[in-house]
This record gives sequence, C-alpha cells and structure tokens, in this order.
Amino acid sequence: MIPYSRQSVNDNDINEVIKVLKSEMITQGPIVEKFEKTICSYTSSNYSVLTNSATSALHISCLALGLGKGDILWTSPNSYVASANVGLLCNAIVDFVDIDPQNYNMCPAALSIKLKNAEKLGKLPKIVMPVHFAGQSCDMIEIKKLSEKYGFKIIEDASHAVGGSYNNTKIGSCRFSDITVFSFHPVKIITTAEGGCAITNNDEIFEKLKLLSSHGVTRNPKFMVEKKSDKWVYDQISIGFNYRMSDMNAALGLSQLLRIECFLKKRNKIAKKYFQQLKNIDLKLPKQEDYNFSAFHLFPIQVKNRKRIFELLHQNDIMVNVHYRPIHTQPFWQKRGFKSGLFPNSEFYYSQAISLPIFYDLNDEMQDNVIKVLQNSCL
Repeated sequence: MIPYSRQSVNDNDINEVIKVLKSEMITQGPIVEKFEKTICSYTSSNYSVLTNSATSALHISCLALGLGKGDILWTSPNSYVASANVGLLCNAIVDFVDIDPQNYNMCPAALSIKLKNAEKLGKLPKIVMPVHFAGQSCDMIEIKKLSEKYGFKIIEDASHAVGGSYNNTKIGSCRFSDITVFSFHPVKIITTAEGGCAITNNDEIFEKLKLLSSHGVTRNPKFMVEKKSDKWVYDQISIGFNYRMSDMNAALGLSQLLRIECFLKKRNKIAKKYFQQLKNIDLKLPKQEDYNFSAFHLFPIQVKNRKRIFELLHQNDIMVNVHYRPIHTQPFWQKRGFKSGLFPNSEFYYSQAISLPIFYDLNDEMQDNVIKVLQNSCL
C-alpha cells in the first residue's frame, strides 16, 4: 500500500526522544526552548512559541492579535476546517476569500475586491489568514500591501509550508505578517508526532502568545505584581490554555529539523518527476509561481472523472486523498448561512482534486506505479 503521505522517523529521532525519557524533565524541560530557538534561527525570526498543535497555535495567534466578539476574520475556504474554526473560538465572525484557480492559494485580486466592498459596509476584517496550500506561499507582498491600506493584521497559516520560501525569504520570517504558524503533524514536512508553533518578530505579541499557551501564568518579574517575589511564586495575569509542547515532542522535532533539507530535496525531486511524467495526459497540474520554493506538503492534481480515477488508484493500493472540501460547504458552516456557489474557484477545484503520494520514503518504484496507473486511466 502506498499512502498519500507519512512520517519518516530514523534511529536518531528515536534516540533523542529516549534521552528525554531518561532525563529529569520530560515535559517542560530545556528541549522546548532549544527547539524554539532553532526554529527562529532557521526562519530568521525573533520569537517562536511551541504548542501541542497548529490549531492551538492559530487559536492563540488570533487572541494575541485581539480578535474577539464582533471582530471579523477572513481565511481561505481551501483549507482544513481548523483555519476557520479558531475564529469562532474567539467569538469572531468568519468569512472567506476565494482562491486563485491556478495555484489554489488565496487570490489577492479577490481579496482586494472583497476589501473594497467591506469598507463601504463598514465591515473590514481585523485579521486575514492566508493559507499556504500544499506548501506554496500565497503572494504575501500583495496581501501585505492590502493590509497597510485597509488596516488588518495577518496570520500566515503555513501549516503546509515548513521549509518553503517566498521571494527568497524563508516562510516563517514574518517579513510580511504579524504571526506565522507551522504544523508538525506526522504528514507534514517535519513532525513532533503532534505539535505546532507560532512565530513572530513582535515583543508584545510574543509575550501574549507565551501567556496564552500556558494558563496565563508567568514567573517573569517584568509582568508580576510583586517584582521581588519568592522563587516559588507565579502570577496568573490573564486567562490562558494548556497548549504547551512537551520536551519529548520537541526532541523529535529538533532531530527532524536537522534533516529538513533532505526532506525538502526529496519532495521537490518527487514533484519534478510528476511534472515531467504527467504533463502530456488529461489532467491539470498545480502552477508553481516563480517567486516560490514549495515545501510540497501535497501534490494536488485535477482530473475530470475524479470518482472513477480515485477508486481506480485505491484498487491499485495507492491511497490518494482529497484536499480540501471547501470549508463553507461543510454542514456546520451551511447552518451558519453559507451556501454553495459563494466561492466558485474553491468549489470547482475541489470537484476535480486528488492529492498524489508525496513523502520522503516514496521510492522510484512506488512513484512509477502511481504514474503508470494515472497514465492508463487518463488517456
């Protein structure tokens, strides 16, 4: 069986986790801080806050930027439901911006039109959350220009894009955003088993993220009521959550990060072969923008008879998947007033989408099998 994706864990990864298990501290020890600093070094950013999932990181990112009741969050309908759900968890109003039909990311032109209309109605978003779908960055320069014009904050949902680059800048640098969020789920570029992080260059946002991820509790004298408290004293100064990552998870992530360039090289090699071998058959390949280096978390294609080809691939033990059913078409969101037809590019993409296998341990024989089945089925 060939899955659409899976983790690659080696002996070094396992040994690093075992070291933590044999140490004095297996939860809130020194490895979390070391991993956070290494992420900052890798992305050329100032601060990183590790969390137990990317969803948790998105949630506290929204809260750190002040999203609350009556505020508006816009994101992409072509994403997992977590991108939108976190807005509702903040009691905000959530809406969507349609995608570019070629690269499947949030379309800056559609965003611009929606912003103009929202300004007339006095309903501008407080936060826009572009999603770097499949590992390729959105056009962040254009989105940043719009944020400066209309005054919204930006959270990059880069759950798919660890290791990718935009305009010769590592995704996660926060050069074009207030916060960037990564995911370390097993099917992503690197894994901590479960986990995520929120990255920022802003001191104040960083402090809010730290508090929100850890019960609203601090031992930092700068924020404590009594500046010279006894060593055992901690202050709760806000509401918060237990969204922290453990040292065991961080040890795995830190070890995986040492191999990220190998992971990226292999994923891009696989993608290149798909582009070469599938370009002359009846399917649509994802457009790769010149300003991007994709992490290729996914390799999405579009085919005219999706159901038949999907089932044929599965019959050949090729466990392809579909990413994503547009969020606004989910029953939960339909009950909130959204209807099919509102975001036609996302809906059309979904109607033909299949995600092909792409992961570090996919070998030539496996990929050749995928290509052969597609070539025979798309003639």
